[in-house]
Amino acid sequence: MAQARGYYERALALDPSNIEALVGTAFVDFSYVLNFLADDRAAHAAAAEATLTKVLSLAPNHALAQNILGAVYIYTNRAAEGITKCEHSLALDRNLARAHSMIGMAKFVTGRAEETESHVLEALRLSPRDMHAYLWMATAGFAKLLLGRAEEAAVWVLRSIDANRNYPNAHFFLAAAQAHLGRMSEAQAAVQAGLALNPTFTIRRFRAGAVSDNPTYLTQRERIYDGMRRAGVPEG
Repeated sequence: MAQARGYYERALALDPSNIEALVGTAFVDFSYVLNFLADDRAAHAAAAEATLTKVLSLAPNHALAQNILGAVYIYTNRAAEGITKCEHSLALDRNLARAHSMIGMAKFVTGRAEETESHVLEALRLSPRDMHAYLWMATAGFAKLLLGRAEEAAVWVLRSIDANRNYPNAHFFLAAAQAHLGRMSEAQAAVQAGLALNPTFTIRRFRAGAVSDNPTYLTQRERIYDGMRRAGVPEG
């Protein structure tokens, strides 16, 4: 991501109003929020929102910018506004599969995790080989963990890892699922795989990254903390 930001910044040095470079910069900032890569996640979210607001002042019908801004809203405790933005992005581009996944994410942060899978399936129907499909599968697995369905969670997260082994969160979600299933050696191996990719990940940082104050969502997350703890994820 640091390398990507460097390219976007070089593009913006040549053309400060380059829309795609601005959207890319915002996505880099949002990725720090999405992947629990920093403690100052609020600052990254604010930077992404400011950049996307600028983009949409220049190009209000930019579907991807609308979608990423919706994701920022979802990750900053504004899920209803986030869903509206994602739905608007789909009105602009009905094939924007990632918007369906983001709506699925908004469902679980508002305590409706049982609705997430259908949105992920729609995203995969539209774009089964999408470069972001691993994120969608991990989203479905996370929702299953929230619901206490560890076996189903493991299936989804393993699909995510098969699609992209370099996504650290999927390994930590798998670790939690395997711990709840009593498969401790597999759980511990998943923790080590995750830490090899993101050595700064801790339960403390993950807990601080709760993106909603919905009481159902917060209660359900306790299952995941417990599974991660049993698997050996550092407390932090």
